Amino acid sequence: MTKSELRKTFIAKQRLLSHAERVDKSSRLAEIFFGSFDLIKIKYLHCFIPIEEFNEIDTMPIFQRLWREYPHILTVVPRANFQSGEMESLLFTESTELASNKWSIKEPLHDDVVANDMIDIVLVPGLCFDLNGHRVGYGKGFYDRFLATCKPDCIKVGLSYFPSVNRIDYIASHDEVLDYCVCADGLQVRDLN
Repeated sequence: MTKSELRKTFIAKQRLLSHAERVDKSSRLAEIFFGSFDLIKIKYLHCFIPIEEFNEIDTMPIFQRLWREYPHILTVVPRANFQSGEMESLLFTESTELASNKWSIKEPLHDDVVANDMIDIVLVPGLCFDLNGHRVGYGKGFYDRFLATCKPDCIKVGLSYFPSVNRIDYIASHDEVLDYCVCADGLQVRDLN
């Protein structure tokens, strides 16, 4: 299927999830993530704050466990510039004040920016992924542009409620490939064949 077909299908599936399903799946994703990755050497971890109106994965259980069990890791979140199409990373702690921008996306009120080439691991939102590490997002390209500026050994991990599809058709040359996908039924490692 094409990206646009998959986007339409998975946006509908995501919006149909009940509150209880979202809580359960988000909790399972957090458990799978922490059970799958060795975070001892990680210094900077980038993760998104969910867009509530899109029923996105609740990443707060991930942030809270990082703050509690991995105090050496500095967590950062995106701030999107819709004019330039670029994204920057801002420090995010338990005490960070957030405000919703005009697109209802929560972002820190401060300007404590972390350079993209400092980030060791990025948790990437996705509507769906395929077995080759390709992703379907909302179609604006923010994460592709952002991931292209991260250091070469940055670990790119997709998060999705849904199991990976076999293949996404019509991948663009600028589409960034992810290393892993964490979904509610397990960890998917990119197929290198």
